[in-house]
Amino acid sequence: MGLRNLDLVALWNHPVPPLSPRARLVLPVFLGSALFFLSFLILPASLAMILGGLMVAYYIPPSGKESLIPLGIVLGIPWWLMAFALAYLDVVTSLFMILNLDRAQRLPYLGPWISRSLASGHEFMEQRPWLARWRVPGVAFFVMLPLQGTGGVGATIVGIMAGLSPAEILLAVGIGATVECLFFALGSELIIRLLETHTTLGIAVIAAIVLVVILYFLVSRYWKRGAVV
Repeated sequence: MGLRNLDLVALWNHPVPPLSPRARLVLPVFLGSALFFLSFLILPASLAMILGGLMVAYYIPPSGKESLIPLGIVLGIPWWLMAFALAYLDVVTSLFMILNLDRAQRLPYLGPWISRSLASGHEFMEQRPWLARWRVPGVAFFVMLPLQGTGGVGATIVGIMAGLSPAEILLAVGIGATVECLFFALGSELIIRLLETHTTLGIAVIAAIVLVVILYFLVSRYWKRGAVV
């Protein structure tokens, strides 16, 4: 299946729950807030407040899973809860986009960001047409990429371009976000324990990870320049 035209994304007309415009805005916010209040049942109040702060920070660029999950674990939040919280937020954000895409495009700050995401997402998918053919697994893989813009907003846009239904988009976001969050959470937990028991080895592992990340970005920039030329 080919990609949808960018001009048609705003006219996306898959059936969604028959909710009023106000309910479409409030429902995702309510679902996101519910997790914060429920966290008081399983965490001390101080840690629940920290979790709430990290959940808010997740929506402030350039914060992402790769930084917030290790930070939350270091501050005392269980790794599984940090992983669940950010994966859950990706799904809730995707739901917000599904229910409010046209309205979101008209918002002062979110609208221009969505327009840029539309352009970059379309370019990303054109370079990898197999993602559209893979449908749900393809969009889930997109969410797993540790890059800016591959969360709930970007994945929803890519899912629409790939022709997925709302339920398929939410499924893809849920799968991709869960896998990515578990990767960062388990990796962070392992490194933290390694630092506690074998400090030198833990530092060596961190240095190796940083080196791999730097090499990845250098190679990516090299290939992008080659593609432009």
